[in-house]
Amino acid sequence: MENSTHKLEIFRGLLKFKSNETKIWGVLFFLSIVTIVEVTLGINKPEVLIVNSFLSMKLINWIFVILTIVKAYYIAWDFMHLRDEPQGLQFSIVITLIFLISYLAFIFLVEGNYIFDIMYEGFLSWNF
Repeated sequence: MENSTHKLEIFRGLLKFKSNETKIWGVLFFLSIVTIVEVTLGINKPEVLIVNSFLSMKLINWIFVILTIVKAYYIAWDFMHLRDEPQGLQFSIVITLIFLISYLAFIFLVEGNYIFDIMYEGFLSWNF
């Protein structure tokens, strides 16, 4: 690391803290709020979020995916001190994860579509 001091702000400098301890509590509080929202949505399952869909996925699932990505970002960025690392290391970690997650999503969608087609159309054997 270039310097030994940690940045004491979150949300791109919107909230600034006086010490590392207060920053940890602030990030923990934010992550707790996001988790409470996820659990509340999972228990209540509002009808408007279950009935409507976007890109073939229910809105509640999109909300869960987005909130999970937000939590993963803040855990890596603040608790794992990724924000204090050199920019090259940050890019190498983030770009690799974006590629791997995109590849995994592609595989899930292709295989899921294949399984859906088999279940919908039934077993088809090749007729040579």
